Amino acid sequence: MVLRARPTRDEDERRVVRRLSRARKAPRDLAMRARMVELSWSGLRVPAIAVELGCSQKTVRCWLHRFNRSGLQGLDDLGGQGRRRRITEEERSMIISLVKTVPAGRLRWEPVGELWAFDVSGTASRSP
Repeated sequence: MVLRARPTRDEDERRVVRRLSRARKAPRDLAMRARMVELSWSGLRVPAIAVELGCSQKTVRCWLHRFNRSGLQGLDDLGGQGRRRRITEEERSMIISLVKTVPAGRLRWEPVGELWAFDVSGTASRSP
């Protein structure tokens, strides 16, 4: 059985796929997937599409199946992939702000060559 992209539903869909496959500012993956569909419409089979785009036949089959099932929305990445964050955005911001502050008691050089403590009320810290 030969796998092909389903026929277009209307001229707008064909126009969008053509525009995406030639887009320079669209995400590269999305442009490549649209190009797969366009090459399939032009009559190329899966092995020829894979050679043309420099990817595996399995990748071409996967995206043609997704396009046949979901249309243009099938060419987009699915959301929610990857590992979930261990800390919240608020905790992350707090850590970044702490890193940017000068520790209490850290010695600094004055322009005249003398050492002085940034915050004498805190405990002294030793830095390497």
